[in-house]
Amino acid sequence: MTQRVTLVPGDGIGPEVIGAARRAIDATGVAVDWDERPMGAAAFAGSGRALPPETLDAIRSSRVALKGPVETPPASGLRSVNLLLRQTLDLYANLRPCRSSPGVPSRYDGVDLVVIRENTEGMYTGIELEMGTGEVEELIRFVGATTGTVVRADSGISVKEITEHGSERIARFAFSWAREHGRARVTASHKANIMKFSDGLFLEVVRRVAVEYPDIAFDDRIIDALCLQLVQAPERFDVLVLENMYGDLVAELCAGLIGGAAVAPGAHLGGTDGKELGVFEATHGTAQHLAGQDRADPVGAILSGAMLLHHIGEDDAADTLRGAVEAVLARGDIVTADLRAPDDDRPAAGTAAFTDAVIASI
Repeated sequence: MTQRVTLVPGDGIGPEVIGAARRAIDATGVAVDWDERPMGAAAFAGSGRALPPETLDAIRSSRVALKGPVETPPASGLRSVNLLLRQTLDLYANLRPCRSSPGVPSRYDGVDLVVIRENTEGMYTGIELEMGTGEVEELIRFVGATTGTVVRADSGISVKEITEHGSERIARFAFSWAREHGRARVTASHKANIMKFSDGLFLEVVRRVAVEYPDIAFDDRIIDALCLQLVQAPERFDVLVLENMYGDLVAELCAGLIGGAAVAPGAHLGGTDGKELGVFEATHGTAQHLAGQDRADPVGAILSGAMLLHHIGEDDAADTLRGAVEAVLARGDIVTADLRAPDDDRPAAGTAAFTDAVIASI
């Protein structure tokens, strides 16, 4: 059976790394009908829309997308194309596996943890009030009248929204994912000692959900302590569940543990149990300085493709693809420049050559 997948090349190095992922997926033998759609700066230049409705409709229809990094043009009037995509499609769960690969230069070995980030609320809701506006002045008056707190008039204000609903569904996603994938522990992270009514609500709800999963161990960490302990001993952790901004920061930290954002895959998931809708993408940016030079590292994009294959039930193909990537990385003779150790003077390979090596390994 052929699976239709919406393909979003994106901007900068996006078309190169997504092109590599597409070639690698096709090499597994899985029948995919690729439906290419624009998003980001290139889309805006062509149609005046950074997130065209037709692209959204295509993702809704196919239920699965492989996406490259995108830029948000200032002229578009959008805060973030990525944020709008996640909120519009209610892609509430960001799944970021962080697993060491042989041959990738890193200070750590044997890292194997998963960051699960709530993707639609917290500090990234986009509710912001600009300094000096009537809205800020009204809010300052309200805060003063209701709490007695004096907020300076020269303040810009962002609103942090944590809901019981959002906290519960990301908690259930985390525990269900851990159980389904044979993981032993879920750790929630927060700043509930300070933000008692937002982070405190998040922690309270996650603790309540944890009781329903007695087969999964549960603990929690204050966010600054978690970051310290991840740097000291990442092997302590298994599955991490965090609200939006903390998850964003910790996922990048964990990508650093395994060699960098270029090798870190990711998924944004929505629908019942996070299984009905999936947008898969590497976690790096557009890297415009590398665009069009055949120098971009496609590992994160290809591994995101392997996650996509798992999502659509092609588990054997997904495992084959990941195994092929790891075999090429372990051999180390055909890798991009960022995957060379400082003392390795062998010539670097380009994006296309690395992808060819992965396909040959398949």
